[in-house]
Amino acid sequence: MLKLIAVMMALCSCSIANAAENAFTPKIDIGKGGQCVEDPQWMRKNHMHVLKHQRDETVHEGIRDDKHSLKNCIECHASTKDDSVIAREDSFCVACHRFEAVKIDCFECHSGTRKSAWLQRSAK
Repeated sequence: MLKLIAVMMALCSCSIANAAENAFTPKIDIGKGGQCVEDPQWMRKNHMHVLKHQRDETVHEGIRDDKHSLKNCIECHASTKDDSVIAREDSFCVACHRFEAVKIDCFECHSGTRKSAWLQRSAK
């Protein structure tokens, strides 16, 4: 009887943990995804700092490093459905920023589509 209770409790706790994880995780279209330039957990926490420092190096010092560039991120994470990271509710950038209630202002100047990112890169 005790074994049955232990098994039932384990099953219930797994179901509750999965439900909680799903309730607190945004649904994201990760595009083609694959191997990120950094550890995904680290990128979730630090991507804004990386992009800000990349911006400063590019704009102020003329250093262009594709590893952490916004264009590189869009190339990888633009949806295979519409080539965008901002077009839909589940788009890569929009889904997380809405979930966290954070305004995205990158795309007021930069394009959120893979094609535009490629065109901007090839125009250099």
